[in-house]
Amino acid sequence: MSTNDVWTTVEESIDAAWEAEVAFLQELVRRRSTLHHERAAQERVIDELRAIGLEASTQAVDHGAIARLPGYSPVDWDYDDRPNVGARLQGRGGGRSLVFNGHIDVVPATPERLWTADPWGAEIRGERMYGRGAADMKSGVAAMLYAVAAIRRAGVELAGDVLLQTVIEEECTGNGSLAAVSALMGAGGADAAIIPEPFGQTLLSAQIGVLWARVTVLGAGAHALGADRAVNANEKAAFLMQGIRAMEAAANDPAARHAVYRDVAHPLNYNVGVVHGGDWPSSVPSECVLEVRFSAYPGADLDAAQARFRDDLRAYAARDPWLAEHPPEIDFYGFKAEGCVVDPATPLFDTLRGAHRAVMGADARPYVSTATTDVRFFSHHHGIPATCYGPVGANLHAPDEWVDLPSVRNVTKVLARAALDWCGVVP
Repeated sequence: MSTNDVWTTVEESIDAAWEAEVAFLQELVRRRSTLHHERAAQERVIDELRAIGLEASTQAVDHGAIARLPGYSPVDWDYDDRPNVGARLQGRGGGRSLVFNGHIDVVPATPERLWTADPWGAEIRGERMYGRGAADMKSGVAAMLYAVAAIRRAGVELAGDVLLQTVIEEECTGNGSLAAVSALMGAGGADAAIIPEPFGQTLLSAQIGVLWARVTVLGAGAHALGADRAVNANEKAAFLMQGIRAMEAAANDPAARHAVYRDVAHPLNYNVGVVHGGDWPSSVPSECVLEVRFSAYPGADLDAAQARFRDDLRAYAARDPWLAEHPPEIDFYGFKAEGCVVDPATPLFDTLRGAHRAVMGADARPYVSTATTDVRFFSHHHGIPATCYGPVGANLHAPDEWVDLPSVRNVTKVLARAALDWCGVVP
């Protein structure tokens, strides 16, 4: 039996459940699953998986175990009561297995006063849903769950298994997927994986390596009445920000560009994302801390990238007399994520291209990302063909994040059709 024999029934099932899928997405967006607060959203996923008829389970992240694995990103927090969630649609046997993986965590929505919609309200305006995580990537989670639900409701039995994973910490470490994929490999692995990140219904073919650094700058604090004789740590940190921008420019030298990124205008982004300095207007701050995201090309040695960042920033600091005598402290935490290139000639890409063409009536475009995703744990670390394919959205990590709802429905259909083609339909 072919996919075409059952496709109309599956597609009709997706359309019939569309209002329920939108309502589920709204409920997910309304659960504030920022770092350390993911459980409520995971519990809603468990409820939905059980409503689909699947046996859902929570999977604790064992920090001690993952810290010994390749791909681990170092953190100083714990994983108590912060589970991953998994489920399996069991196939008859003889087909290929497929993983749908999505992250449940979201970045903060602050300052919320800059939003025109409630960031946790999941408000719908026309064909868009607004809210933190509406695009990145709770819409993808909804699409993958409802794709599997439609296959079950249509009474279609697959030859291969479909595994569903919702994970924590994609936005800061990837350690959730590190744990989930490690457990998957212990249970026999999988033949392919799709992550429905909001990349506009494109096929991810490469992603950059991402690292985080913490830069601590010391000053000589004092009462503001003697500010002219003190050293303001915030001002010295501002000087170092100029150095970080210069380092970014050097890293983007076209002569040193990775071949996959030759047509990307600015592949490597260095971002001072957090600044903590001072505690009182009338006090000269003694310390300022910068938290920086920087990046490296696929194939780069990340230890060497960290060392280069440290050495280059300290060299820049030495231009300032105070910082030359009091160099910044630089340490690394969070993301230590390898970049990777995914082979678009693999059968998985053929399957997704075919599914996209069947639903959209056009060819899917490739996408080269200047960010990271959890694809690396499948393709780079374990050789499992993987890519991202998800909805259209905008304002990720910014006020008024939104997702295009028609694209969510289309992605649900593409994922369902891809599962039918990849796993095989049992007569």
